[in-house]
Amino acid sequence: MANRLLGVISALPEELAHLSDGSGAATRIGGFTFWRAAIAGREAVFVESGAGKVNGGVAASLLLDRFGCRALLLCGVAGGLDPALGVGDVVVGTGHVQHDFGMEKESGFQTIQPGSRPSRGEVWTPGYPVTEPLVARLRAALAGLVLEPLPEKVGAGRRVPAIHFGGILTGDGFVNSERTRQRLRATFGAQAVEMEGGAVAQVAKRWADDSGDDVAFVNVRCLSDLAGAESHLDFGAFLPVAARYASIVAHRLAPEI
Repeated sequence: MANRLLGVISALPEELAHLSDGSGAATRIGGFTFWRAAIAGREAVFVESGAGKVNGGVAASLLLDRFGCRALLLCGVAGGLDPALGVGDVVVGTGHVQHDFGMEKESGFQTIQPGSRPSRGEVWTPGYPVTEPLVARLRAALAGLVLEPLPEKVGAGRRVPAIHFGGILTGDGFVNSERTRQRLRATFGAQAVEMEGGAVAQVAKRWADDSGDDVAFVNVRCLSDLAGAESHLDFGAFLPVAARYASIVAHRLAPEI
């Protein structure tokens, strides 16, 4: 856990702002800037990946290969899929699915596991579950944590955001459709959707399978919008606030990854 070098990824600068001050020694590789600092007293390497699965996957690969990280933390914002959740709620991923990888069929789109070949009889059921022991440690670390009420300027009322554990979907398109939100929720039962986590989970799994090392991956997401028809109106306004709430949870979890 804490003796393993931690790699910390966020897609956007607003998401990294509360995780590291960027004051450590910096290294530039492949258009990414990596720097060493600490989170919750734990040594880490930080990187702003940019949005999307390729960016997230490349950043994760470099953290594992060039820096020797053996644990990964992804922190940022996401769109909510579960209508029971609200803006400001934080979702800690218990599993990740790339919802836009698969096959277009006459009956509709069929999601499969990235890299699998069903024609060869390979297992194609999608998903990268987080191990039960890790989830148990994360739950214990968050026990008793109560987030502060949302600031009035957010316009969502003075509600107190809640922390949830559940599935997170990943795709390369920003979800700005209530119809799509309902379809993703009905198909996968996930709580949130974003653009990097499934790719980082894929890299961590492949690296672990190839090296024999356990590469723990934790994804912390605060809901900046509800992934529906109005998500484009909410995202910019809620981004800085949501990023700060996600960082509060990330600081509690970093020592346990």
